[in-house]
Amino acid sequence: MLRTGFDEMQNRSLGARRPPGQVLLFDADDTLWQNYIHFEQAIGDFIEFLDHQHHSAEHVREVLNDCEAANIRRMGYGLASFQASLVECFERLMTAPPDADQHQRIAGFAQTIATQPVELLPGVEATLAELATRHRLVLVTKGHPLEQWDKLRRSGLEPLFEHVEVLREKDPAAYAHLVASHGWPPHRCWMIGNSPKSDIHSSLAAGIHAVHIPHEQTWVLEHYEVAQPEHPQQLVRIGTFADLLQMF
Repeated sequence: MLRTGFDEMQNRSLGARRPPGQVLLFDADDTLWQNYIHFEQAIGDFIEFLDHQHHSAEHVREVLNDCEAANIRRMGYGLASFQASLVECFERLMTAPPDADQHQRIAGFAQTIATQPVELLPGVEATLAELATRHRLVLVTKGHPLEQWDKLRRSGLEPLFEHVEVLREKDPAAYAHLVASHGWPPHRCWMIGNSPKSDIHSSLAAGIHAVHIPHEQTWVLEHYEVAQPEHPQQLVRIGTFADLLQMF
């Protein structure tokens, strides 16, 4: 079970609505639209393709997680990195590198993700449209820039954001630089997302507020135990995207 350090906290009262003019920084994947479920499907197909007689599905996932962590450091996020991880996982578990046909099959598992339609999560479009009438909306995502921009344009949400940042990594330094470079007052900035590590922990460490919207499936490399910040910095957990309208 995912533990974030505040998963035992009840969904507390959201209090009075914050005044207009807040800077709302939104994660994209699995906050605005479905994403990880497509990777899960590709990984499931890959494991079935392996049909490995000596390693359980759980062990294959462990090896793949190790491959992904290493390739992210080397290549960054995106489908090319994911495909490289599938190939490396195959090579570690099998007795020989994939032949041409096997390599094409593995590449196909990654490429199916690129063709998936952008499925907005419930309440996202209407909530963003209303929030944009009172606050500044900024998209802060990580990954391959071309892939992230493609999803944003296909989502139809691009006009609602006054600024878009596609970061190589969402760490405290990246958030601090983003806020400082735009001159946004940290006490008015809120990072809103589903990932405990990159959305919540990193933004809190950079000195801004955070809102956690849990997703039923969150990548294991994004699991993190997050501590409540010191007052006046705020961390709030909500159940649905539309709950943001009670806060802002």
